[in-house]
Amino acid sequence: MASFKYLLSIILIIGFASCQNPKEEVPKKEFSISYEKFTLENGLEVILHKDTSDPMVAVASIFHVGSNREKPGKTGFAHFFEHMSFNDSENVPMGANRKLIPEWGGSRNGGTWSDGTIYYEVVPKDAFEKILWIDSDRMGFMINTVTQEALEAEIQVVKNEKRERNDNAPYGHTDEVIRKNLYPEGHPYSWTVIGSLKDLQTASLEDVKEFYREYYGARNATLVIAGDIDMDEAKQMVDKWFGEIRAGDPVESLGPMPVSLEATKMLYWEDNFAKLPELRMVYPSVENYHADGYALEALGQLLSGSKNAPLYQVIVEEEKLAPNAGSYQDGNELAGEFVIRVRANAGTDLDDVKVAIQSGMARFEQNGVNERDLKRIKAELETGLYQGVETVLNKAFQLAIDNEFYGDPGYIAEQAKLYQAVTTEDVMRVYNTYIKGKPYLMTSFVPAGMPELIVEGSELAEVEIEEVLADVAEEEVSRGDEAEYEKTVTKFDRSEPPFGPQATFTMPDIWTGEMGNGMKVYGIENNEIPLVSFDLTIKGGHWLDPLDKAGVSDLFADLMMEGTQSKTPAELEEAIGLLGSSISMNGNPEEIRIYGTCLSRNFEPTLALVEEILLQPRWDTAEYNRLKSALNTKLKGREANPIQIASVAFTRLMYGDDHIFGYPSSGTITSTENIDLDDLKSYYANLSPQLTSVHIAGDIDRETALKSLGSLEKNWTSEAPDFPSYNVPEQDKGGNLYFIDFPGAKQSVIFIGKATVSAGDPDFVKLDYANEKIGGGSSGQFFQILRIEKGYTYGAYSFFRNTNEIAPFIAYSNVRSNATKPSLEIFQDLLSNYAENFTEEDVITTQKKIQKSTLRSYESLGSKLGILRDISKYGKSNKYLEEDQETLRNMTLEDFKSTIETYLDESDMYYVVVGDAATQLEEVRQAGKGDPILMDINGNLIQ
Repeated sequence: MASFKYLLSIILIIGFASCQNPKEEVPKKEFSISYEKFTLENGLEVILHKDTSDPMVAVASIFHVGSNREKPGKTGFAHFFEHMSFNDSENVPMGANRKLIPEWGGSRNGGTWSDGTIYYEVVPKDAFEKILWIDSDRMGFMINTVTQEALEAEIQVVKNEKRERNDNAPYGHTDEVIRKNLYPEGHPYSWTVIGSLKDLQTASLEDVKEFYREYYGARNATLVIAGDIDMDEAKQMVDKWFGEIRAGDPVESLGPMPVSLEATKMLYWEDNFAKLPELRMVYPSVENYHADGYALEALGQLLSGSKNAPLYQVIVEEEKLAPNAGSYQDGNELAGEFVIRVRANAGTDLDDVKVAIQSGMARFEQNGVNERDLKRIKAELETGLYQGVETVLNKAFQLAIDNEFYGDPGYIAEQAKLYQAVTTEDVMRVYNTYIKGKPYLMTSFVPAGMPELIVEGSELAEVEIEEVLADVAEEEVSRGDEAEYEKTVTKFDRSEPPFGPQATFTMPDIWTGEMGNGMKVYGIENNEIPLVSFDLTIKGGHWLDPLDKAGVSDLFADLMMEGTQSKTPAELEEAIGLLGSSISMNGNPEEIRIYGTCLSRNFEPTLALVEEILLQPRWDTAEYNRLKSALNTKLKGREANPIQIASVAFTRLMYGDDHIFGYPSSGTITSTENIDLDDLKSYYANLSPQLTSVHIAGDIDRETALKSLGSLEKNWTSEAPDFPSYNVPEQDKGGNLYFIDFPGAKQSVIFIGKATVSAGDPDFVKLDYANEKIGGGSSGQFFQILRIEKGYTYGAYSFFRNTNEIAPFIAYSNVRSNATKPSLEIFQDLLSNYAENFTEEDVITTQKKIQKSTLRSYESLGSKLGILRDISKYGKSNKYLEEDQETLRNMTLEDFKSTIETYLDESDMYYVVVGDAATQLEEVRQAGKGDPILMDINGNLIQ
């Protein structure tokens, strides 16, 4: 994982002052996370947080070493070492980290960013000591197990990650250009986290060992354990497993290293994968924990984060240059950046965008900060704060980062006060200090062959471009044998500990109700945090789109959020924000969904706004035109995403042109050309309370919730429409391989699959269970062979889509281009022999894995809403998860084999490959699927 930083939203660390009535002042409240901190003799700082709301434990270990500790010529090493750390250690079997943890019902990953590296897991509480065993062995006993073969194999995995996230993605090289030119040569931020391929290719075994010796001592780390633990028992276990890990030498702290520019720099790059021009302006700013960072965060929101924001007004509404604009403070340990980013409409000259940004900034300087907007931002942050600590893992993240980088795990309370204290004067001061009249770095990334869109005066940027060769001998690697070494002597037996007492999953209590207008209501009361998440799910969605106007429901949902009869779009946005709430509406394949999150005390006024949105649409022509333009930009951007191209083609092949699911729910450029505002008004007649299920989860009881719905019950009385019927066409494409050219692609996207059953079919849950061994996460066979064994990809998985209509099974991966043919052969072999190779041991492993993973799958309010949606949509019982587990426990080997043979016959599957035809078409032709059938990027057959 190349970057952990954005897993932690800034909302985790922001204070608040929310109000039910915007005119009333509400006393400030203090937020904190309880914890106990102690230090082992080896210097490891340990933080414990007890949370018994669910029977699970999160463990996070963070090291104060990121890419900023690397040396020129050895870039990418922190991230590469993170990868290596997951492979093997002295007392844990090779590959166990990726394989065993999912089988225990847990999840795991790691992340590296500029300043640090973190490893984290969430497991059922019975695997608590087991995870300490694995974590401590990785921290203290992995280095002797590293071999040259394992190093070379992991290099291929990291190269695949870079191809997937940077080289094969539009705008993927922007970070590289910014870092090279904003920071002086040799500055720790002057290279990317993932580093240079040339540097990675020359990494040696001694480099790995030196990096470990220098940075991976206990005194350079923080360990956080959060969840359902006994505090005294946890302390004893931590001392046992982590106490004898070597301390390591002290790592010198790096103080702030801010940068400045003597003059503005303007650079450009013609991007082979981009379909839309993008402009960024980057100003040097301040590091994390700097006093000015809080006002800069607010400045970013004030410049672009609402319909009242000057950049939004000028760029989006007035000049109509882009669907949106963004500005934000991006702080790190040593320095920071203030970024303005605009991805413009197709064909837009970025000179015009630059002028519009300058105009918006001038408007901000003239008008200053609107007190009401600043108040809205602070109100929104309270809700965001609680959302950010819904799970034990997020609490662990927060405690770990604030301890390691500030020295105070409880710093969130102080930060809350600092954000709350930001004034309009503070915002203007930081604007004048860091932005107004200051030099900046500007990048113009434009589609290849469109130099006329580049900002005038820009110079060509330097970008490292990998050439993927047909000769792959040097990339055909294996992990080799385990290392031979003298095992480290320890004070006690470090063998795998047993499971603790097993926890069982119990469905949360579910309450129901039915309103007089036909709305059905489902709820789960949960009082852990003062939040409520809810939705109104209205049957229909994309299913009710006219065939020749696919995309109506998506566009309709967007327009419904643009004001009401009594509120302009900006006024509606402000009304929601001043409550600290969020409301959105989106189209789905089989429903329209209005989703909201609010503080529990603000549920009723938030629901009143939902009613106003639903029953008093504004039908704003200007907003419709803006959204139609934004949709066109979005659809054009889809042409630059090979995964979306493969998905669109795969789905169209399954459902055909006479089924609405043969078209994306967002539509196509052709289908959306036919849509006008009257089509959206006609679609509005499809909304009916008789088709509506209301789902509510959080800090609210049944009586209060139903009472709050009384007004909507009284005022919404429309009748349900007739529904069209569609038939899934005969599935006659088994054995076919379809190829879509994506010139210059460094990776090929592979989709494989077939039609199966509806998610409401009794066999669907059995199918889901049968998929676990082959495609269920990092322990699945696709992942284990294509990534771990072969190094062809960064990930490979399979899944089923959840719809009432018959839905597909899909296996997929992004593989390096010159491994397309062998990857196809591996997929085919695994799928063809899946039933035959399924064993009694696989039955037991699958049963244990799924049963235990259920314990950690329904912690958040969003996941609780998912339970309620399954009940209302598919007619499941209020105990369906327990019933599904009983089904799993009763499944025999013959049941698994029969399910696979019935629904996952490889000979019925068809293959879609999106890749570089110049280098891969002939290779694919030799993959045993006959001549590839050619398609264009929109899923049309090429004759």
